[in-house]
Formats: sequence, structure tokens, C-alpha cells
Amino acid sequence: MSKIALVDDDRNILTSVSMTLEAEGFEVETYNDGQSALDAFNRSMPDMAVLDIKMPRMDGMDLLQRLRQKTSMPVIFLTSKDDEIDEVLGLRMGADDYVKKPFSQRLLVERIRALLRRQDAIGGEVIDETEETKVMVRGDLTMDPLRHAVKWKGRDVSLTVTEFLLLQALAQRPGFVKSRDQLMDVAYDDQVYVDDRTIDSHIKRLRKKMRTADDEFSAIETLYGIGYRYNED
Repeated sequence: MSKIALVDDDRNILTSVSMTLEAEGFEVETYNDGQSALDAFNRSMPDMAVLDIKMPRMDGMDLLQRLRQKTSMPVIFLTSKDDEIDEVLGLRMGADDYVKKPFSQRLLVERIRALLRRQDAIGGEVIDETEETKVMVRGDLTMDPLRHAVKWKGRDVSLTVTEFLLLQALAQRPGFVKSRDQLMDVAYDDQVYVDDRTIDSHIKRLRKKMRTADDEFSAIETLYGIGYRYNED
């Protein structure tokens, strides 16, 4: 049973969403501010977190920043209707997805399940080696899907589930262009709608993480109006 942390200062959301998730078979822990959630996470980390952005004591952005220092567990942001800047900033900081309020609880459940499936696929034990699971080396990049491990120029890089899947999809065929639609198919289930800005934000975050002290990370090339490609050399 997966443990979901729900962090929001709206008690109605905490009550209704937790009831829905528990009915779907999840274990749910609720917190009404970021500091309380962080204190609990330091004792026991959940499998996934759903975070409101605007909260007392510690907001969702601060909480995400602290979480990303120690874990790559999936995180979904709950955002207000007009908070586009917060959505983009959250994705750049390492959130895996966002859901706008007011939202369909069924949609939220589907996004949670999609992220957990990808987490399980990357972190689970796989006996038979396949093209999707074997260690991949592309120039200065090394990716080990079974251990969710990435090295760039010998340096360990911590990626979220979505960042890992996007980089893997691009690096599997160096020099070949993948459109945003193709990358969305890799990173999201068919039931989950995302727009181009979401993929672009993940790529920007990925480039920032892969950057070294010596130079920029330029292996992922943007082809404006077309998509992205990974260049091995």
C-alpha cells in the first residue's frame, strides 16, 4: 500500500481528498502546513507528496526545495486557477506535475497512479534485462534504470522520475528528434493532459541539474517549433 502525504491548509480539501484516496486503497497522511509535513518526513518519508503552494509556516515551494535535497520521490503541486508563474517555477524546482484548483478528484487519483507506476518501473526489481532496463552509456552520460542512477562526466545527478524518463527517451536515440507530443507520451499516461510548457519546464530543470562547474549542459538541443534531441558528442 503506497503512502501519500497530502499537505494543504484547506481542511475541506484534506478531508475530501484523503477520503477519496483511502477509498482507492492508499494510506494517507494529512498536514495543514509545510513545516508539520517536513517534520514528519524527517521521521518517515512517504511514497509521494501532494502539496499546496500557499500555506502558513512553510509554503509548498520551500517544502519542495528542502525535499529535493534528500529525495526524488514524486511530488504533485496543487495550484490556484491563475498561478501560472507558480506552476512553471514549481516544475523548474523539481515538481513532477501540477493540478489546478478546483480539480477533479478522479483526475488527481489518475495522476497519482501514473507517477507511482513510473516510480515502481524505475525503482522496482527487474530480473530480465531489456533495452529499457540495462545500463546505457552515451558519451559522458551513464544511466542505470534499475538503480535510478545517473552520472554526467563522472558526477552523480539526482533526477525526479519524470526527468529521468525524459532524458532516457532522448538519449536512447542520439541525433534523433523527439517532438513534445512524443515526450509527453513517454512522461505521462494518456488520461493525463499536459501542455507544451510542462515539458519545456522539465527540460530546463534537467539541463540545470546536469550543468557542471566547467560548462553548460548542451547535450539536449532545442529545435524550436519541432522538439528536442540528444547529441552524444
